[in-house]
Amino acid sequence: MISFLITIVVFLLMEGVTWLTHKYVMHGLMWYFHADHHQPKYEHVFERNDIFFVIFAIPSIVLFYYGSQGGFNYLFFIGLGITIYGFCYFMIHDVLIHQRFKWFKNTKNKYLIGLRKAHKVHHKHLGKEDGECFGMLFVPFKYYKM
Repeated sequence: MISFLITIVVFLLMEGVTWLTHKYVMHGLMWYFHADHHQPKYEHVFERNDIFFVIFAIPSIVLFYYGSQGGFNYLFFIGLGITIYGFCYFMIHDVLIHQRFKWFKNTKNKYLIGLRKAHKVHHKHLGKEDGECFGMLFVPFKYYKM
């Protein structure tokens, strides 16, 4: 039971980590890697922005390794929470919103439509300044009503 709770709490906390990282790192110090993601058209299959998937995967891999070496202790489940969040982020951001993979083109789900609207508001800013809606899975309720 405790392992399940650790996984869920870490998953929920990752939204805060994502928000902070997106606002202060991606739109700050590491803008070089994120800038191509804010351009209207992608020229290549991969973007420089994809480096952030690798950056977030490294702690998960390390936590999985040490958590499994310790008899599947709490470290493993922290890594699992990060990984599950990463999978959800990928499905929402890359598949549903940006349609990098054409798996879910049409949805009538109000939550998913709200996520798309909030992300479009984020992308209306092509530069690193004046951004808004830095989260991914939890966005302001006003976007569900628009």
